[in-house]
Amino acid sequence: MTANGETSGDLPAAPVEAAPVDAAPIENVTFDEIVVGQSASIARQLTVMDVELFATVSGNIDPVHLDAKFAADSRFQKVIGHGMWSGALISGVLGTRLPGAGTVYAGQDLRFRRPVGLGDVITATVTVREKQADKNIVVFDCLCTNQDGEVVVTGTAEVVAPTRKVRRAAHALPQIQMIRHDKHDALLRKCDGLEPVATAVAHPCDESSLKGAVEAAEAGLIDPILIGPAAKIRALAAAHGLDIARYRLVDVEHSHAAAAAAVALARSGEAEAVMKGSLHTDELMAEVVRKETGLRTSRRISHVFVMNVPTYPRALLITDAAINIYPTLEDKVHIVQNAIDLAKVLGVETPRVAILSAVETLNPKIATTLEAAALCKMADRGQIAGGILDGPLAFDNAISAEAARIKGITSPVSGQADILLVPDLEAGNMLAKQLSFLANADAAGIVLGARVPVILTSRADNVRTRLASCAVAALVAAARRPALALNAAAAPLAAPLAAE
Repeated sequence: MTANGETSGDLPAAPVEAAPVDAAPIENVTFDEIVVGQSASIARQLTVMDVELFATVSGNIDPVHLDAKFAADSRFQKVIGHGMWSGALISGVLGTRLPGAGTVYAGQDLRFRRPVGLGDVITATVTVREKQADKNIVVFDCLCTNQDGEVVVTGTAEVVAPTRKVRRAAHALPQIQMIRHDKHDALLRKCDGLEPVATAVAHPCDESSLKGAVEAAEAGLIDPILIGPAAKIRALAAAHGLDIARYRLVDVEHSHAAAAAAVALARSGEAEAVMKGSLHTDELMAEVVRKETGLRTSRRISHVFVMNVPTYPRALLITDAAINIYPTLEDKVHIVQNAIDLAKVLGVETPRVAILSAVETLNPKIATTLEAAALCKMADRGQIAGGILDGPLAFDNAISAEAARIKGITSPVSGQADILLVPDLEAGNMLAKQLSFLANADAAGIVLGARVPVILTSRADNVRTRLASCAVAALVAAARRPALALNAAAAPLAAPLAAE
């Protein structure tokens, strides 16, 4: 279930089970049992989740309920709950307490006296005013008060009360998973105030790639240099209503030439990043890694997915799922160091790295377990710097501290992993796509280890993914600038190292 808008409050780390208003066995009060003056109440605290769920179900996405910045300038100067949320509490009393099961709502008249803010505890009370025996109708006075005893809602409700006694267990409600995009939004906000990154866009000759570059430019993330057949790019822009007049256009005849030209611009310093257009990834990367004219450094080039998973409390960096097919131990040293350096650029002070395998114990028959042990020892000796490594860890032990506890694993990484180092490209690619398509994760991707960041986008990427990938590149490029000014050629992710 997707909630709209921006809210204050923290993201739940796991699905939330929506408990019934009263989890005890339910018993209704029949019309004959009801007496004038009888009353019942329930109390509930208004949470961010309540507001978002109500907005999702009702369609009322007024920003006064969902956007903290907007609400701060409103009449009430804070996020407030929907008025009918309090009305729904009255419905909850009538449907579960008095009269309870079998009640039919006939009408309601409410007056909203005071706003309800996040964190307020509202007590909804109904009191029997009169009974109408001819149709089994009961009229209730309704009152909602906050934790300070202040009246927030008054009114009346009319119901048809049940005539048959009901005693039964409370109905178990399903879990609710809120899918937010706030982590990607926060990533984009990190780029506020940064200078747009001059980005060589290689062969943006279909709608997706050209539109992606323009959208990133309009978001202030990149200053695109469009490289490809000029006539084709202009015609494509005109066909899709894209204004590219303000962007530099480099005319080359085909995709091979576009890849070479993009890399040349990055090599000369005219571009701080390279972005894939509608050409094949291998075509672009062949130019990036070309020994004489490419962008190679002493680091192994590797790819990192930045995944924001709704059920995990922090961003997950998955590497390598796109470049190195079967990396060696030596390759993995570079791959994990690239990811650690990126995590630091993204604001993680001491990244925690889980080195994944099928099992969490050393097994000579499973090479990845031995490589994990070697990588951990290399980190102990300073050959991998800046992070905390542990492995081998199976995926469950990496993600869940509880799973590690049950298996008797003591780990500084379990349940706190920032980086997942996968055994090979196949495992990483499947993991990243499973999180995207089964867990509704937001993804961004970047290639590191070259002289400049390389943005690999896909035709299947949505706008959010394309912008997030450009945001990562913008942050990496910004991190390079001070080091480049000081000519600090050895700074990780900051300046090119000696060519291989």
